[in-house]
Amino acid sequence: MDVVYMQKPSQFDPALVPHCEQLVLVDYQHVPSADALAAALHRIAPITRIVTQTEAAQLVAGHLTDALGIAGTSERCARLLHDKSAMRALLNERGIGTVPYAVNPTQAGLREFVISHGAAIVKPTKGSGSLGVRRIESVEDVDDVWVWSQQFELGEFQVEKLLTGPELSVESFSESGRHTIIAVTAKDTEGGTVELGHVIPAPLSEEQLDQMRELTVRLLDAVGLEDGPAHTEIILTAEGPRVVESHTRRGGDRINDLVKMVYGVDMEEAAYRLVGQGAPLDGHLHPARGAAAIRFLTAAPGAVTAVTGLDAARAVDGVVEVSVGVDVGSVVPELRWSDDRCGHVIVRADDAEAAVRLAREVAARVEIITEPVTDCPGPDAAAPDTLSSILRPYDEVFDPYQVSMTTP
Repeated sequence: MDVVYMQKPSQFDPALVPHCEQLVLVDYQHVPSADALAAALHRIAPITRIVTQTEAAQLVAGHLTDALGIAGTSERCARLLHDKSAMRALLNERGIGTVPYAVNPTQAGLREFVISHGAAIVKPTKGSGSLGVRRIESVEDVDDVWVWSQQFELGEFQVEKLLTGPELSVESFSESGRHTIIAVTAKDTEGGTVELGHVIPAPLSEEQLDQMRELTVRLLDAVGLEDGPAHTEIILTAEGPRVVESHTRRGGDRINDLVKMVYGVDMEEAAYRLVGQGAPLDGHLHPARGAAAIRFLTAAPGAVTAVTGLDAARAVDGVVEVSVGVDVGSVVPELRWSDDRCGHVIVRADDAEAAVRLAREVAARVEIITEPVTDCPGPDAAAPDTLSSILRPYDEVFDPYQVSMTTP
């Protein structure tokens, strides 16, 4: 295949040049610019399919697919899954695991919601990686969460009834509207909002697996997903499974690697096979072979003074990978979202229970030592975090259409 690579200049990787027929460096989240360039390229050499594996590009990819009139994920489908309020409205309307929710409530409205529905979760209507997500355990927490939402400049947000139960995700691949459930992943957040571990396959009964598969297929049918990978997060509540969110991409957090290790299929690679001949999964997907798990490394906020135990961790039988993303001198923030984690370990074992246990044991061998950083008083003191300030180094926004409307 010939690849036309559209990417933001700040995110461009020169190592990809030999693999690309054309390179387009542009802020693709500025929709008019992406529109114009895609149309021009399509006139020169017709584009067969638009593929993206990142959350930031989902809406634009769907929009361009429709604009060019080619096969692939539609803007409607991408929007329904990227916009959590749109997805929740659709599911509730169709009776697919109804969950009470409200969009942009006032402080009084937020209080009334918690009084009516109990513990709740607050999150941006568009987003990923657990960024900007807060729990409200009781009415007493409402005022604090409201103040935080204003200081954090959360913008458009929704509140939902807190779902309790095992947290899972379903990894699937669709071809011409037919959905293949490849794997079910079990998650561990240790009671918080940031995911700290995953294991495949999830240790569920066959009845529970059937419930997960049925709910996922109903969701994907409802949003109209035709082709490609999907990552659907679900909580198995006492009333049955409920969708938390879903994405028209393979799962992050190296879930795709765990899937490949256990089931033999690379969903990212399969997405590119859609442009070729034959079925993308044929000859790749096989029954589960053992289990695989990932455990993320965290550290107390502060400056890193030492990282120890890497060699000992890598020497353990069953370890596939040990990676640390901080060095001495790095500053570790509080754990606000997925990118604040400090590294990970990946392991293989005979079953899920053994894989989780091994991942925890190996992660415990790696110690990231920090010491508190004293903030400088006065005008040089760091400004409080906001949603936009955290996203700024990634050159990313949650809503590209908002960028298009505000950019001169």
